[in-house]
Amino acid sequence: QVQLVESGGGLVQAGGSLTLSCAASGSTLGINAMAWYRQAPGKQRELVARSSRGGITDYADSVKGRFTISRDSAKNILILQMNSLKPEDTAVYYCWAQRSITAFWGQGTQVTVSS
Repeated sequence: QVQLVESGGGLVQAGGSLTLSCAASGSTLGINAMAWYRQAPGKQRELVARSSRGGITDYADSVKGRFTISRDSAKNILILQMNSLKPEDTAVYYCWAQRSITAFWGQGTQVTVSS
């Protein structure tokens, strides 16, 4: 099993920045991808950014140029730097990890952007 614990959420004004962290523990050997998802009230959970082996990253169009995902594989930490935040970024943000064919989820952290 892999345990994922997110931190760093909170309330911020539009245009501000937040940094989310996800610490992975347990059977982390063999994790081949990690990502951030988010779910706003009444909406489906969506991919925000993903970090795959070889340093490959990809982003949702809505966050390109504003969010940056980074991963410290040695420390099993995933970071999401969020800049120029907008009210529509308000959501619960979830950390996700994949090992072989198994996916793991964190409990989520709330991000609220006020206008």
